Amino acid sequence: MLRLNVRSPTFLSQVIKRTMSSTAESEVLFDCENAARIITLNRPKALNALNLSMVRQIYPKMKEWMIDENAGLVIIKGAGDKAFCAGGDVLSVIQSAKSGGSIHKEFFREEYILNYLIGTYKLPYIALIDGITMGGGCGLSIHGKFRVATERTLLAMPETALGLFPDVGGSYFLPRLPGKLGMFLALTGYRLKGADVFHSGLATHYIESKNISEVENELKILPKAECSEQKIDKVLRKFTPKNVPEFSLKSNLETINTTFNGKSVENIIEKLQAKGDEFSKKQVNELMKMSPTSLKVTFQQLMNGSVSNFSSIFTMEHRMTYHFLDGNDFYEGCRAILVDKDRNPKWNPNKLEDISPEDVNKYFSAVYGVEDLILYESVI
Repeated sequence: MLRLNVRSPTFLSQVIKRTMSSTAESEVLFDCENAARIITLNRPKALNALNLSMVRQIYPKMKEWMIDENAGLVIIKGAGDKAFCAGGDVLSVIQSAKSGGSIHKEFFREEYILNYLIGTYKLPYIALIDGITMGGGCGLSIHGKFRVATERTLLAMPETALGLFPDVGGSYFLPRLPGKLGMFLALTGYRLKGADVFHSGLATHYIESKNISEVENELKILPKAECSEQKIDKVLRKFTPKNVPEFSLKSNLETINTTFNGKSVENIIEKLQAKGDEFSKKQVNELMKMSPTSLKVTFQQLMNGSVSNFSSIFTMEHRMTYHFLDGNDFYEGCRAILVDKDRNPKWNPNKLEDISPEDVNKYFSAVYGVEDLILYESVI
């Protein structure tokens, strides 16, 4: 059993030693201004997709700032005007797994450690999710105290379409959204746009993109003594428009809450079919496109996560990634969506009824020959 103290100087030094070369360092930019510490994801051509070298730069820098007596808050943002972070670099993970490399093992493990650090960070952490925010981008933002969406934000956890599951701590934050919204988002991969991200609870604030630079500047000039959560909230609220667009799902929330509360994926589909309105029919069509294995495992993942604490869900997700990497659907989903782009995956099994409870349970079992990832926080 592998126990990792994310505040450990020993672990920090190990990560720093493995940090990539100066060429890779340009993928993440770090800046200090007064009490503000700024992280910029700097792969705009790749929509700031997160890779292992980026994780290995961000983690030690955040650890360094924790003991920086002049640091008062952390801002994370994406370069360019299209994306905050469009997800993890899953193609490198797939290539590593197929070639017998180690990146696929190291990426998920170290990404989850970073997600946990963000969720337990002592400095106020502000994510400016202006643009596409998916998968790994959610892990870099949603665990923080402040998540600022704009009209350009497009947020989703699309993993069931890739033959995977909504990881990066989705086990924790999705089932804690209002009603059954989290289960709906997890299973369907539904894309929330603009103010919808705020109304869902995944963003804490909504600001027009034209004001993002001014918001950032006001945060940067805060003296350390004023870097409290209350003061930061006041700054962000100052820029909230008087007329925030309504939640586009408002008229569908009752349907979501009364159908995605099913006892199984099959039961959810039955409820949607019985409901029979256009929205419900569309969700059935979407669910039928997803990996049946991913749907059933994701359903159980959220059920487990709803009664788990923050640290233990990463142990669960770490196990799950290994089991998915040992299967078929993750590779097939990436082929169909990201490589060949024919959007015609051949799932195996391809029917929900062919997946037994025993098949689902194995995804949550310990992985033979792999030490569990156990995260905990010690007192400094």
